[in-house]
Amino acid sequence: MKNIKLLLLLAIVTFTFACNNQTPSETTELAVPVSIENVKMQSIQQFINTTGTAKAGAETVLNSEITGSYQLLVNPKTGKEFRLGDRINKGDVIIRLEDAEYLNGIAIESKKLNLEISEQEYVKSKSLYDKGGVTLRELRNAELSSTNAKYDFESAEIRLAKMKIVAPFSGVIVELPYYTEGVKVAINQPMVGIMSYNKMYIEINIPEKNMSEIKLGQKVIITNYTLSEDTITGVVSELSPIISTETRTFAGKLQISNSDLKLRPGMFVRANIITAQKDSAIVISKKIILSGSRGKYVFVVGRNSSADDRRITTGIDNQDYIEVLEGLKPNDRLIIKGFETLRDGSKVKVIL
Repeated sequence: MKNIKLLLLLAIVTFTFACNNQTPSETTELAVPVSIENVKMQSIQQFINTTGTAKAGAETVLNSEITGSYQLLVNPKTGKEFRLGDRINKGDVIIRLEDAEYLNGIAIESKKLNLEISEQEYVKSKSLYDKGGVTLRELRNAELSSTNAKYDFESAEIRLAKMKIVAPFSGVIVELPYYTEGVKVAINQPMVGIMSYNKMYIEINIPEKNMSEIKLGQKVIITNYTLSEDTITGVVSELSPIISTETRTFAGKLQISNSDLKLRPGMFVRANIITAQKDSAIVISKKIILSGSRGKYVFVVGRNSSADDRRITTGIDNQDYIEVLEGLKPNDRLIIKGFETLRDGSKVKVIL
């Protein structure tokens, strides 16, 4: 009897010890901490990325066409001599080259006077011819004199214009070589460099595989590391129909609108050519998508605070985001952090 009581006591102690040493996982499932966001409709763009160097829409370097004494003129906008960075208008005279001997050789006033006289003589001869006062030959000679006088005067104006360095278009002074005031400058010396870059372009080369996706007129988003807060847009303006046998790419041009002159010629830029766009779609981060034997899936918080795996069908995408066509709906509580170790039905605890 004593042995039976001892055995019974040992059994009770053993059972009690076993119960007290059970692990939490054997008694209850721990909730996995997760972060969520509500699924909502938003826009998404699919694009092809390329890079290139931004170039001015118009640029030129004006050289001296005659020998003359250098005179840098005053910019009427600033009240100071023209200098680098000045904005100029088409027709602005930036530099004069003075040469009295050259000016006398043109004899512009003499040619102007000769033109006036010749025109008057022609008008007079024409009037007399109508009345029979002069012959046809005399009329033609008067017309010839008037025409030659006109050409002489226009030629003199062209030669006179060579004494001025005039902006052929509106833009910005980007080169202005230094010459001492009054020094004699030889022919064909660089005087001033001008660029107009309110409109710019980029030459691009796109892989052959993307040829069917790129179309004329497609919108382009331009970015540069110095313009991270600004959006500059452009369009696909030119496309080559041939493929390079060496690079397996095709060439094109992007035209950029740069009215605020934020983008500068020579900048290395990134261009995202938009090939597809939706203004209202379910869009999620690519980082939270998992793959299994049945395809792509994500986790949402379901009933009773448990993880619910959702198989998804996707649409257009870009580097970071992707459209979800099936598998999610607006206001689903999408798990964006802590999803890596989840299984369907896992208990979750939502944290910030």
